[in-house]
Amino acid sequence: MVEERKPRFDAPIPGMSLTHELGARPWQQPAQFVTVDEVVDHYTSRMMNNDEFADQLVDVMEMGIPLTTIANTIQLAGVMEGKHSVDTGLLSLPIIIETMMLIGDSAGVKYNTGMEDAPKSSSETMARRNVEKLYQDDMKKENKDNEVMNDIIEEEQTVEPVVEEEEPMGLMQRRS
Repeated sequence: MVEERKPRFDAPIPGMSLTHELGARPWQQPAQFVTVDEVVDHYTSRMMNNDEFADQLVDVMEMGIPLTTIANTIQLAGVMEGKHSVDTGLLSLPIIIETMMLIGDSAGVKYNTGMEDAPKSSSETMARRNVEKLYQDDMKKENKDNEVMNDIIEEEQTVEPVVEEEEPMGLMQRRS
């Protein structure tokens, strides 16, 4: 039984997100922290003075999530809250990462900074493996085709062709 599709009247209208009043979102307001020093002070004081944050950060570090990812997430959330602009957040990233490394070192946790020359991403290595496999399969097929062609050529050289002469037929034939 095929179910009839009913129109959804509660779905957002296309372009609805662009209809909010200018300045209604936090990131559209002037930033709370304007300079990089203010942004760095904000984050380092929050990280160093909050034991709950440090405990959660240590747990996340133990999971193996790169510090660069964590720091970028933290600064992006600050941009979305209107704490600072994107550029001051990006300029403060190295110091945020260093602060997280200090917390990890003091907790004795082995962490992934995300800045060392790690093996390429799994999707990139997977793509490389797939390409190599396709290449090897193609080479095997080509070798197999070459063997078949060589066999055909050898057979043609060993077998002498038998040519039968046909008598011409039809209106245009030569008379003998």
